[in-house]
Amino acid sequence: MFFERPDSGEIAILVQVGYESAQDEADAREFEELAISAGAIPAALITASRRLTTPRTLIGSGKLEELAAAIAAHEAKLVLFNHTLSPSQERNLEKELKCRVLDRTGLILDIFALRARSHEGKLQVELAQLKHASTRLVRGWTHLDRQKGGIGMRGAGETQLELDQRLIGARIKAIHKSLGKVRSQRDQSRRARKRAEIPTVSLVGYTNAGKSSLFNRLSGEGTYVADQLFATLDSTLRKIQVPTYGQVILADTVGFIRDLPHQLVDAFRATLEETVAASLLLHVVDCHNDERALLIEEVQKVLTEIGAEDIPTLLVYNKIDLLPEAVPLVERNAQGKPVRVWVSAHSGAGIEGLLTAIAELLGEDFVSLALPLRPDQGKLRSRFYAVGAVQAETQDEAATPWLQLRLPRADFIRLMQEAGQDPLPWLPRLPEPAEGLIPGQGEEQAAARPVGRAV
Repeated sequence: MFFERPDSGEIAILVQVGYESAQDEADAREFEELAISAGAIPAALITASRRLTTPRTLIGSGKLEELAAAIAAHEAKLVLFNHTLSPSQERNLEKELKCRVLDRTGLILDIFALRARSHEGKLQVELAQLKHASTRLVRGWTHLDRQKGGIGMRGAGETQLELDQRLIGARIKAIHKSLGKVRSQRDQSRRARKRAEIPTVSLVGYTNAGKSSLFNRLSGEGTYVADQLFATLDSTLRKIQVPTYGQVILADTVGFIRDLPHQLVDAFRATLEETVAASLLLHVVDCHNDERALLIEEVQKVLTEIGAEDIPTLLVYNKIDLLPEAVPLVERNAQGKPVRVWVSAHSGAGIEGLLTAIAELLGEDFVSLALPLRPDQGKLRSRFYAVGAVQAETQDEAATPWLQLRLPRADFIRLMQEAGQDPLPWLPRLPEPAEGLIPGQGEEQAAARPVGRAV
């Protein structure tokens, strides 16, 4: 980007350090999918032992020779490491192999640059790329010494390295300023939705779990869908109607992955804020994936990292059309609360049950009740109308007006207290806590305690 490196090519050799466990094999398969998503053609996989790594090139001299032979045999122009390489390791490997070398972070950044469509998405990807590139400028321009300054060329000016660092710093500052405006606009939109009491339901999950397909099924939209990693980068918001509840905002967000580079988490903070500010998270899981339990844990790690671990979450097991024995199902805990839903975004099976579960979970913080009013409570009556809580108004035989209300529990308590009234006698009692299925605790618990019903 800012310094001389070998040209990249499509034919690639993949390198995996460590291949002793099933987890390592799964990581290698996922890395191959990443390479294909970036447009590379994997020609061979070279595995090396963790015990034989070296600081200079990560892999030992024997594996380096094996890697060079594979490059020559396949005429590859690109080597991809499923690990994070230091800048010096990248340079040393490129010097030895005479071809382009990318680590896992660089590959993911390349995919993000390929997928970004919106202005915001492109800015976020460029920010992540610049932060990554700034650590790889050292000794990059070996053919330049110093730019001379002045007519008489008196004294040395900036080195090319110093100039590149300054330009990158200025561009990063400009991008942060632009993303700050985007964040301000998002905050404004969220405040408007909060005033209108429209909750946000955010789709989260591992990449390629089917979030965008489910988004299209629920919203009737035609957002981009592909069977590849990171098909969606730009957050998309649509208003949908949930039966028995009302309008909600549905958000489709970027997918997560193991060892997601911190530069990307930081760069996509504005997009991920839609997740942090959501009222409910739909954690979409590819139920056809044998490693779904591990992937659920990985997503939970990212949610914790961005501060969204305490938001109510509903597990959505997608792609049941790929499992012959699976049926649409809503699993509930001992309180009858939905905790897991089995659906197919492709065929539409189980979508009605999912909408019902969403309505139930969002409606937990709402109360529906009939409230009588005295003649001196006209101000309280107008406040209930102002927040759109009045469903109907009737009078009894004594001509006492009754308001049929539906509104968030917290708003009802606040309005009653502001009017000097005790809200507790009118509120339905909350159920006592009970043990039950908890999303993310594993499928063994679900098998041991089969609480569900077909939908």
